Amino acid sequence: MLLKKGSKGPDVKDLQEALGLAADGIFGSGTESSVKEFQKENDLTVDGIVGRGTWEMLGLDTDQTGWNAVTDKDDKLEKIALKYQDIITDSYGDLASNCFNAKGQHRLEMKTECVIRAAYFRATRRYAQWITKQEGIVKESLDVKGLEFKKANFPPVLGKFFHKALVDVLKGTKQNEIDARVKEFRTQILDGSIPLTQLGNPTGVKTLNKYTERKARAGEMFTTVAKGAPAAVRAVIRHNDLLRFWGLSGKHSTITQGEKVKWIYLKPNPYQIDAIAFLDYDLADKIKDFIEMYADRKKIFESILLNKLEGFYSDLNWTLSLNPYKDMFFNFD
Repeated sequence: MLLKKGSKGPDVKDLQEALGLAADGIFGSGTESSVKEFQKENDLTVDGIVGRGTWEMLGLDTDQTGWNAVTDKDDKLEKIALKYQDIITDSYGDLASNCFNAKGQHRLEMKTECVIRAAYFRATRRYAQWITKQEGIVKESLDVKGLEFKKANFPPVLGKFFHKALVDVLKGTKQNEIDARVKEFRTQILDGSIPLTQLGNPTGVKTLNKYTERKARAGEMFTTVAKGAPAAVRAVIRHNDLLRFWGLSGKHSTITQGEKVKWIYLKPNPYQIDAIAFLDYDLADKIKDFIEMYADRKKIFESILLNKLEGFYSDLNWTLSLNPYKDMFFNFD
């Protein structure tokens, strides 16, 4: 599905939700600007047009190749739904007459919206459903609402992994196949196959001023951070501290309130920094080298992917302790 300025509909809403925008289904100037910014941050062609590459980086692959065509079972289900929509609509007359003393015509009417072959429900307004027909028209699509991997603060490469896993589960893929895929993906995270710039947590810097208690004075290395500061805020402050300490503030941008950044957990290091943020468009080589040397890939897997997998497995009545890769989840040594 190719989207650009002027496009409208549910696919535009999906795009806007993935970008963290108000979802009105209209691809206007604001959506175009956000698309271009996302493309720039992820080394894509910056044209404001949402094609396959942008969809995939967002973790929303719209290519439905391999999904089964509408079956006899789908048609039978639709016929049953149409039958009962008429029964329910007819019953509204009795409801109006018996309960509200309103005889005659009523304005309530039941309509079948779509035929769903399989669905995954996480919580209220957080679900995914495999739609085969929409208002009587054949429409093979995955409708995802409210799930975390679609949000703008979820690393796109992890979002893409979850999206594919969810599609395959809805298509009937067995647990052992998903387990094998998780093992492979975990290996790619830990061995460096996936660049750290793709694993950073995207976030907007909103409370930087609130948690900056006192800026570093002459001879001091670190800014004093207020208690309770979120990891992302600490990461931003420490990025700026290192730039200043290394004498790079004049050559590279410090992160300011309102910026969109990525941040990442760190292993023990000489500066005792537990996390650091970075700007995709202005990443100093020394900051990049520092991240490459001390990035805590194990914690990235545990905190971002493993936590989400545990919930996903539980929802499917799968048990991590029963899968053949138990050690993979709980023993990283």
